[in-house]
Amino acid sequence: MRKKKCHRSCGIGGQAVLEGVMMKNKDVYAITVRKPDGELVVDTEEYHGVWHGHGIKKLPFIRGIFNFLDSLILGSRVLTYSANFLEDPSMKETVSDKMVKKLFKENAEKVVSAVTITLSIILAIGIFMVLPYFLSGLLESYVRSTRVLALFEGVIRLVIFLLYVVIISALEDIKRVYMYHGAEHKCINCIEKGRPFTVKNVMRSSRLHTRCGTSFMLFVMFVSIILFMFIKVEGPLARVGIRILLVPVIAGISYELIRFAGNHGNNFFVKLLSAPGMWLQTMTTKEPTEDMVEVAMKSVEAVFDWREYYKEEFGYEVTEEWMQEESHE
Repeated sequence: MRKKKCHRSCGIGGQAVLEGVMMKNKDVYAITVRKPDGELVVDTEEYHGVWHGHGIKKLPFIRGIFNFLDSLILGSRVLTYSANFLEDPSMKETVSDKMVKKLFKENAEKVVSAVTITLSIILAIGIFMVLPYFLSGLLESYVRSTRVLALFEGVIRLVIFLLYVVIISALEDIKRVYMYHGAEHKCINCIEKGRPFTVKNVMRSSRLHTRCGTSFMLFVMFVSIILFMFIKVEGPLARVGIRILLVPVIAGISYELIRFAGNHGNNFFVKLLSAPGMWLQTMTTKEPTEDMVEVAMKSVEAVFDWREYYKEEFGYEVTEEWMQEESHE
């Protein structure tokens, strides 16, 4: 039967973790980690997110804000989970660890996660929003136009972000995470192209994807440049304040852009819009090994019925004979 052209995303997303991959489909996520002894551990859980059940979470632009918060919360959770498998058993608990457990008991892990996320958001806003504003202020004596000054601020923000990506890409542990990041993308690309879901087909799929978080962050940079060029307030404190207050707005707009890109990947305009993010992904993803791909595939199969998806989107059924032929080609 002739394949139908698929212009929409399969709906699943994921995240690379330490020696593993998390995949999420709707409210269910699975995380697969390869332990130091080579054993694979697959854990499937539900995560309903902040304000579960509220209709406001489905509204365009608003949904992007909640999606961003949920990504931070779940991302922190799965990173902590994967790190537990790599901890040295001989390491003793620190004094601070014991104090936190004593104070918060069974909620200790949630408290630590909440504090980590809060500090991460504050640090990110400080580095990528507030710092570029003050650095661009050094040019205020030479640049009279507030819009041009806002453009310089945006360029500084973009340079800081690119430097951050380059620096962490050089770290050895991060290189392995980026390889798992590539495995995650390859799995999704393989499915969205309608190829039989085998290690061979996943390996030959692209490690770049339009819905990547890296592309999302780049959209954030560009959207912030445009907004700050046209929003004018008087006074340094007011300018810093408006930049912080607009972070949710920027996240909401950026989410809609990347969602549109994911659903219209064959469109020429979308390809042009996605090009900078796809280029940046050449740094934040690396070619994985086959065993890394196997890890990612385990997470996909735990949360997503790709055979049913192929039947609905491409109009054909996957048979075991076909899978065996694909594996031996």
